[in-house]
Amino acid sequence: MTPLSWFTITSSIILSTTLITSTTHWLMTWVCLEINTLSMIPIISKPHHPRATEAATKYYLTQTMASTTLLFGTTMNAMNTSNWEMHLTSETNTTLIITLALMMKMAAAPFHFWLPEVSQGTTTLTTLTILTWQKIAPLTILLITHNKTNITLMLTSAILSVTIGGLGGLNQTQLRKLMAFSSIAHTGWILATLTMAPNISTLTFIIYVTATTPMLLSINLT
Repeated sequence: MTPLSWFTITSSIILSTTLITSTTHWLMTWVCLEINTLSMIPIISKPHHPRATEAATKYYLTQTMASTTLLFGTTMNAMNTSNWEMHLTSETNTTLIITLALMMKMAAAPFHFWLPEVSQGTTTLTTLTILTWQKIAPLTILLITHNKTNITLMLTSAILSVTIGGLGGLNQTQLRKLMAFSSIAHTGWILATLTMAPNISTLTFIIYVTATTPMLLSINLT
């Protein structure tokens, strides 16, 4: 990968996430999520190895499915409310669809199935990016729309994520898969705080990133 290509891809990932944190327009959010996903594909598939290609394919399919579901939900909301603003999302069915799509994007249970396999097929630094930076966008959207989301759905996903993440990591001998299950469990705790105390959810995520980053960097250096 040439330096120009690397700079373009990295800039796209950073800018798309930054724009999501500063917009309240559903269509703009969806476009930024798509740019973010497409920018990650070359990074995941950069190692010339079949496992990397498999990981990139799984990442693309799951993220595309989530993006399609999100676009469907936001379009339904725009048809019902005649507006694309996040704060005006009010329909119960559309909110449910949007929440499910965001849960798939951030690998919250029961949509966690793709994360361990993708993490194992990529490099350690790419895994770090997926487990930390790539969660910022969906978590920001959930934080903006937290008062519209289904509490029962969020708490159910939180409990499932904590349980599956904890049990899934017990028999793991592969470090990247272990960190992926740890991420699923932490995602559950973030969803729980987002539901019960939204003001603390950002702090929970910062603590998670602070704990995860040194661990994966130390693995990368060994």
